[in-house]
Amino acid sequence: MAKPSSQISTRLRALIEQIYPELDSKQLAEQIVDAFWPEGTKPRSRTRAPGNSLWNETDTLVITYGNSLVDGQHKPLDLLRDFLNRYLKGVVHGVHILPFFPFTSDDGFAVTDYRQVNSQLGEWADIERIGSEFRLMSDLVLNHVSSMSTWFSEYRQGHAPYDKFFVEVDPDTDVSQVVRPRTSPLLREVNTVNGPKHVWCTFSHDQIDVDFHNPEVLLEFLRIMRLHINKGVRIVRLDAVAFIWKELGTSCIHLPQTHAIVRLMRLLCDYAEERVVLLTETNVPNAENLSYFGNRNEAHMIYNFSLPPLLLHALLSGSSTYLNQWLMRMPPAQLGCAYLNFAASHDGIGVRGAEGLLAPEELGEVIQCVRDFGGLVSMRALPDGSEKPYELNITYFDALKGTIKGGEDDHQVARFLCSQTIVMSLEGVPAFYIHSLLATHNDHAGVEKTGVKRAINRHRWDYPELRSLLDDPESENAQVLAEMKRRIAIRIAQKAFHPNATQFTMQLGEEIFGIWRQSPARDQSIFAIHNVTDKEVEVPHIAINLIEGENWYDLLTGEKIDLSKPNITFAPYQCRWISNRL
Repeated sequence: MAKPSSQISTRLRALIEQIYPELDSKQLAEQIVDAFWPEGTKPRSRTRAPGNSLWNETDTLVITYGNSLVDGQHKPLDLLRDFLNRYLKGVVHGVHILPFFPFTSDDGFAVTDYRQVNSQLGEWADIERIGSEFRLMSDLVLNHVSSMSTWFSEYRQGHAPYDKFFVEVDPDTDVSQVVRPRTSPLLREVNTVNGPKHVWCTFSHDQIDVDFHNPEVLLEFLRIMRLHINKGVRIVRLDAVAFIWKELGTSCIHLPQTHAIVRLMRLLCDYAEERVVLLTETNVPNAENLSYFGNRNEAHMIYNFSLPPLLLHALLSGSSTYLNQWLMRMPPAQLGCAYLNFAASHDGIGVRGAEGLLAPEELGEVIQCVRDFGGLVSMRALPDGSEKPYELNITYFDALKGTIKGGEDDHQVARFLCSQTIVMSLEGVPAFYIHSLLATHNDHAGVEKTGVKRAINRHRWDYPELRSLLDDPESENAQVLAEMKRRIAIRIAQKAFHPNATQFTMQLGEEIFGIWRQSPARDQSIFAIHNVTDKEVEVPHIAINLIEGENWYDLLTGEKIDLSKPNITFAPYQCRWISNRL
């Protein structure tokens, strides 16, 4: 057994004493080091210096399933690699491949084996090739495993150590306080060699929650995390991490032990030789989400979960009021931390991030609009037995077909590009779902085939058909991808768009959403201004404080701003990045 350095040992033991106060912290610290640095390797002599060196303005991500592209002949991971290199190389520098392991349900999030690649996608060599060419993100699905996994099969047979890997609960226990993201019953009855047991299932009855009260569960996930890093993963996404610690009589979400486990994982990443970034996935109200930065000692990155629903509302209503109010209250990310900004993901548009920020009647109008545009709504259960909207199931492209007041119109592409340009402009690292880049429409056939609402946003493209569309400059798909790439290419060349560059929310009226960004060296300013309406809008120069005597340019059009005119004109949904450097 390796001995950890005194520096990491002291910090590990302090965290272990918070999580497992009854255990020998010295012994468990040694086991943790052995799990994360096996076979004679050892931690860095000192932790990585705090700072913002893990990312810069060139960092962008595409989010995709391993089989978003298929052709019936080649391995989907080979097709994905071809797409990344053919269409995104030099513009998008990272890729989040959603769970690529063997699974039984939830499109990969009910994992049967964390150490293997799903053979229908490819093999580890394919993952490693992509990881050698793009910054690779993958999921550590650590709250639950598939009911068909080896772990759960061994549990049902009473075999150690898995006989202690899952959460058993007396079915008569009051679990009404437990926060639920779904409407299914929390407990599932299963037969075991020790008789019938009721096990905890936060998400579905095919996804059985593991028991982190048992330190062997933590050690096993640290071994898995190390394996994935060894295979090229550089951003570890902690899926559903908010739910991992259970205490009956509590909400079982965001408990102190959960935060301590995230801090422990962050500590290991900061002592790793590899530049590993820890990202927490917590689709919860804004203040709760922000808590996962900790005191600069938990997640390196958190998702900006409030952005997708508030951005959608702004563009459907033609008012940036709520989006502005939220952003004005948002703190800059702490040193060594960053936001991950996105509009769309594989899960649809979560609305929990809008709780307390968007008036219920405004959210109701958005929900009705989404339904009018062919979308669906998924619910979650409340303690009193009632239900509440949890997420909107629709492609972001189709969610912007029109407006609340006017219905469908001819501005869909411009409105959608405005949404994605706002994502590019904000403090943080931008991430784009592959179906946003490709202007994919709702997949109603997928919903009908699977019976799963989320399938509407998880279309599998026939790759030859897609390439034909992308070769046609008149197709929506080609137009959106080309313009997205053009804007991303402009963005990644601007120091003022560093993920931690200064940000200030501008007050330009509800028709406009504007922010000011300044590079860390203070040698570049960008006024990122976006018309969120279907009307032409005039913005006075004086309202955005353009300094006289300097030349100002719109980076998106290349035109010089004429300061002799009193106003700057914005066409419907037009975005301008006005900078003192072209």
